[in-house]
Amino acid sequence: MGMRGAKAAFMPSRLVFPGGRVDEGDENLPVAHEIPAVTEAHLTKAAEPTLVRALPRTAVRELEEETGLTLGHPADLSTLAYLCRAVTPPDHAIRFNARFLVAPGDAAGGVLEGSGELEGLRWFSVEEALRWDLARITRNVMEELLLWRALSDAERNAPRQTPFYNTYGSTRARQWE
Repeated sequence: MGMRGAKAAFMPSRLVFPGGRVDEGDENLPVAHEIPAVTEAHLTKAAEPTLVRALPRTAVRELEEETGLTLGHPADLSTLAYLCRAVTPPDHAIRFNARFLVAPGDAAGGVLEGSGELEGLRWFSVEEALRWDLARITRNVMEELLLWRALSDAERNAPRQTPFYNTYGSTRARQWE
């Protein structure tokens, strides 16, 4: 995780995960191995096939750009699991419909030094990150990660309902997809 700069247009001075928007051509980035079938099934719940193909490729591209870490060259997507999805509240000037993917830390290689988009990059335990003043959605995702880690391998690798965070009026709702 890293801190967004104080002058960032979106979530300034906040501890965040690496990530970003899908760029044109992301769906065509070469990979060593595709995402697991269960990850694909979870992504397919709320995305068209082209986006499903692009999302994990975008995640590894953004990971490398923002942190210097990779999942290999070409990337091995087989370690990626789907955690949850969140949509920003409708009153926010900058909107996103984000999917949060996770991989084991030991699957990442490289030197932790990014492009400068995120400052103070380092590994955080979930418990340590939760002690920070996190944006509400970042806190929600960290809590989802704790719940996901508590699942057995069989539960993680089986189709299941996945969390979806959306806002209705002033209420952020945790729903299921």
